[in-house]
Parts: sequence; structure tokens; C-alpha cells
Amino acid sequence: MTDPLTDRLTDPRPDPLVIRVSAGTGTGRTTLAAFDAALASAGVSDFNLIRLSSIIPPGSRVQEVDGPGQLRGGHGDALYCVYARAHASLPGHDAWAGIAWSRHDDGDGAGLFVEHEGPSREQVSADLTHSLEDLSATRGGTYRPQGRRIVGITCRTLPVCAVVVATYRSVGWGVPGHGR
Repeated sequence: MTDPLTDRLTDPRPDPLVIRVSAGTGTGRTTLAAFDAALASAGVSDFNLIRLSSIIPPGSRVQEVDGPGQLRGGHGDALYCVYARAHASLPGHDAWAGIAWSRHDDGDGAGLFVEHEGPSREQVSADLTHSLEDLSATRGGTYRPQGRRIVGITCRTLPVCAVVVATYRSVGWGVPGHGR
């Protein structure tokens, strides 16, 4: 009889990478403050963002989460991520951001992210679709759409920001007393 705990401890395969996708919107007196508020809403405001290109490694999973379900880490940790952000600062104007992903047909978990920003949900949605189609075509047409996350906000008086972020991993700096 096998023991699940022992099997887990001796299994040489690493845990699959879970890429978490969250979205947020924010308002502030400057576009930078609005971006920070949107990052807080998405659950990633206390990280240093390291922007990646859009490749999903084999063996990984993509999971949609709300802000509280995002990766945790220490204040100032590095966060490897793909993100889209849009700003609007004129009353009545919209900011929309989105990420979509596709996966390889062979089921190995490999995939692609695309990220877009724009003034309307329709434009962002169309851009995401077209980019996924073109990126798949470049790779022989072997990727299929799997999901998308789009968020928007309308500027009323103060600048606004919409953000969608896909987080891969957080890494501390190894500084003594840094909380990890």
C-alpha cells in the first residue's frame, strides 16, 4: 500500500507552476497613484514587478483568482509577471486592460499569453483574439484559446487605471530581516 505523504516527499517531479491571473481597477490623483490602487485591487501592490514576455512553460496551470488569491511575498519582493495596464485621465473616458491565453494541443501545459490595453472592452477583446490567432499561426496553428480576463473603469474626475496581471513567481532578496 502506498502512503500519499511519503510518495509526495519522494516524488522527484516538482509541483506544477500555478500562474495566477487577477484583475483590478483604481483611482488616484495621478496616473501612478491610480496604477498603484489598481495593483492593490489585483493583490500585487507591494511587489517590484518584473515583466515577462508571454510564454507559459510546459507543465504549468493557469488559474483565475481575485486579489486575495494572488501570490504572497514580502514587501518589495520581485514578482515575475505578465500584465496589461490602461489609464484614462479625462472625464468620460474609459481604460480597459486584458490578458488572454492559449495552450498547446499536445496537452503538455505549454502556452501563450497576450496582453492588450485600450479605450473599450470591444477593442481589447478583438486585439486579444487576433493576437492569439496570429501567435498560434506563427507556431504552426497548434495553440487553442483557453481563457481571458478583461477589466475596465471609467474616469469620472480623477485619473483611473485598469490592470490584469498573470503572476508566475515571487522571489525575496535574501536581505536579513526581510520577512522570508
